[in-house]
Amino acid sequence: MSSCLLHFHLLLPPAYQPLPFSRHKPHSLLRAAPTSSAALAEVSDAVFDVAPSNLISQPRSPEFWIDSLRSKVRSNLLREAVLTYIDMIVLGITPDNFAFPALLKAVADLRDADLGKQIHAHVYKFGGELNSFMVNTLVGMYGKLGKLGSSKALLGSFEGRDLVTWNTVLSSLCQNEQFLEALEYLREMVLEGVEPDGFTISSVLPVCSRLELLRTGKEMHAYALKNGPLDENSFVGSALVDMYCNCKRVVSARRVFDGIFDRRTGLWNAMIAGYAQNEHDEEALSLFMEMEENLKPNSITLMTILPSCAALSALAKGKEIHAYSIKNNLATGVAVGSALVDMYAKCGCLHNARKVFDQIPIRNVITWNVIIMAYGMHGNGQDAIDLLKVMMVQKVKPNEVTFIVAIACSNLSEGLLLGKQVHAFSLRKGELNSFMVNTLVGMYGKLGKLGSSKALLGSFEGRDLVTWNTVLSSLCQNEQFLEALEMQNFERKADLKPNSITLMTVLPSCAALSALAKGKEIHAYSIKNNLATGVAVGSALVDMYAKCGSLHNARKVFDQIPIRNVITWNVIIMAYGMHGNGQDAIDLLKMMMVQKVKPNEVTFISVFAACSHSGMVDEGLRIFYNMQNEYGFEPSSDHYACVVDLLGRAGRVEEAYQLINTMPLDFDKAGAWSSLLGACRIHNNLEIGEIAAQNLVQLEPDVASHYVLLANIYSSAGLWEKATEVRRKMKEKGVRKEPGCSWIEHGDEVHKFIAGDSSHPQSEKLHGYLEALWEKMRKEGYVPDTSCVLHNVEEDEKEVLLCGHSEKLAIAFGILNTSPGTVIRVAKNLRVCNDCHQATKFISKIVDREIILRDVRRFHHFKNGTCSCGDYW
Repeated sequence: MSSCLLHFHLLLPPAYQPLPFSRHKPHSLLRAAPTSSAALAEVSDAVFDVAPSNLISQPRSPEFWIDSLRSKVRSNLLREAVLTYIDMIVLGITPDNFAFPALLKAVADLRDADLGKQIHAHVYKFGGELNSFMVNTLVGMYGKLGKLGSSKALLGSFEGRDLVTWNTVLSSLCQNEQFLEALEYLREMVLEGVEPDGFTISSVLPVCSRLELLRTGKEMHAYALKNGPLDENSFVGSALVDMYCNCKRVVSARRVFDGIFDRRTGLWNAMIAGYAQNEHDEEALSLFMEMEENLKPNSITLMTILPSCAALSALAKGKEIHAYSIKNNLATGVAVGSALVDMYAKCGCLHNARKVFDQIPIRNVITWNVIIMAYGMHGNGQDAIDLLKVMMVQKVKPNEVTFIVAIACSNLSEGLLLGKQVHAFSLRKGELNSFMVNTLVGMYGKLGKLGSSKALLGSFEGRDLVTWNTVLSSLCQNEQFLEALEMQNFERKADLKPNSITLMTVLPSCAALSALAKGKEIHAYSIKNNLATGVAVGSALVDMYAKCGSLHNARKVFDQIPIRNVITWNVIIMAYGMHGNGQDAIDLLKMMMVQKVKPNEVTFISVFAACSHSGMVDEGLRIFYNMQNEYGFEPSSDHYACVVDLLGRAGRVEEAYQLINTMPLDFDKAGAWSSLLGACRIHNNLEIGEIAAQNLVQLEPDVASHYVLLANIYSSAGLWEKATEVRRKMKEKGVRKEPGCSWIEHGDEVHKFIAGDSSHPQSEKLHGYLEALWEKMRKEGYVPDTSCVLHNVEEDEKEVLLCGHSEKLAIAFGILNTSPGTVIRVAKNLRVCNDCHQATKFISKIVDREIILRDVRRFHHFKNGTCSCGDYW
């Protein structure tokens, strides 16, 4: 027997040769069998570090040994079961087909792959019958040990494979997340004429659910019905409900649920979870209440329904569930407890959330993440970071989500300082993976620290498309549009394929810079990659074309979007309004209502802006005063500001002032006063302008435009001392006027011009051209409007200053660098001044060019000496 044990492994087929141990002494089964109790003790200590068996000194029958082995496995005494097997071998007792299945189960549960292969060899050595039961057991063991190659090899070599063999391999593949391979084996099984049973279906349905394979899931549903009523297999019923819900077929899931009359807790939980994950929270809550009348909810039920209570802000029901959980000793469990903390936090009860948290005796990382997020949600960023420190003191290791939550909290509190602390902390813990980097990049971007965002991008080798998209988003949020377009070019060179997020992020940069050629290039890419008609990318394309002055293309894209949401409609309404087509904007609002798309607050802002730019005062007022009756909307402070602009732009300044005085006391009036001040600048209303400015300086003392508009009013009235005093106050407060800036696209570049700046390579040439053009314009009747100059200087000096306005420089660049007849498109960051507006009309006629100028408010289409705004802007 000793020589057999010493050499048995040499007789194994190559696939089953034992593997050497790496962390232990050589396995006992690989050595000569010990012949004494002392030797056995040495083996036992080497393998399991437990005391030797006391059965070896007692003569027993083979049946006793085998019964003892199986009993130990049933009692989960796995190591002892293996020791019993060693004793049997030492005593020369041959194991039979009852011993091996029990032993193989013990080895699988011990997760010892080397020992498993050796036991498999013993099956061969000791003449164990390799019947289907034995093969199925071996297949199951290898699957549990993750040795799928061995499982599949056994299946392929065994001619007597049956349904159980196939099911065991399928189950092993699914447990090891080899989902696609599991489906291939399912097809092979069916081709062999083996029909799936309930176990097969229970194994495959989670795969269909995970991969959202509706068609395969329906095939499994058909097999399930063929095998008998679903009431006979509650697990299959639950798996079907779960599959349909994961495939977004909630109605089909409910049909399955309703068709099962013997509904157990697992089935109720699956249907409630399906409703919740598909955001049918009201249905989930309704079903939960129905369940309470029939069955006793368990901890899984509570974990499933509490997020729906949170989503619906159903605090009363949440408290009721909390009381139930206390009564049934479930509230302090980590899963239910965490769900309760989350529910209270999202229902606005941070105190109760903390109270539940403190009562949970054993908290895992998820519990800590939930409470940290709760404090972050309520704006208590420092408390959230303090909790992170306590978490570390209590030796709970943070995960990715912890850091993400902490970084999000940093944005809410001390911002940069806390963000840097979290960044340093994650570096020390070695947690800086792509997910973390992407979050940090976004955090720095939101805090305006673009240098840190770009440094992270450059230093991290694992950057992916999400990283690039996050940097692009940060640049756009901080109005670094030129750099965003350059960064997008680098992204393409890095062999990363832009996705819909990329396009949605970069298209606003094209819009802001009037970079029509670049926008068209992105549009072509989106068509090629089937992204153009998606609601998000489609809406961004509509916005880009509209802001680049191509209203025709904007409408064309809009009409090609099959499913439009309220954002899409808002964008096209705003587009028509910016171009001064107020009636078209109102017609679109009516069409939107016909198509049963409910307008939101932004819709009415877009409509009022359209009426304002088109001089449609009465129509705008009619909509404003009928918002509640016709559309079910109470006007907000933003709507009042729009209507003040509507009245003020039309010269009805006193009426606009009175409207502000009727606004509800709790409304923010800054926007309305700002609109009124702008109207006073247009119509030179000094008295009301001073009132508006005084209110604005109190409400928004750091906004430069308020001071600039008041200084403009004083300058236009010749009150130079007051204008100088306003500028002095600006200087004292450290408020800086935003310089006028214009952009024009030429070739692959966007050129930027700043008022009075001479840094552009063609600056000297442009100023020379404008001086020559100036003379031609004078002959045509142009008279410079020097009231647009805020400084008290001589008239000729004022004219020189006017000549250096950014939009004039951009237009001159366009004329000199494009062929005759080319449309010139310029974007400006401020409102175009009266002089530039008048000058551009003359330029369009003299050079015979169409000039499309977009300022901060609207579009001006200049052609043959006239403007589309009709001098109403």
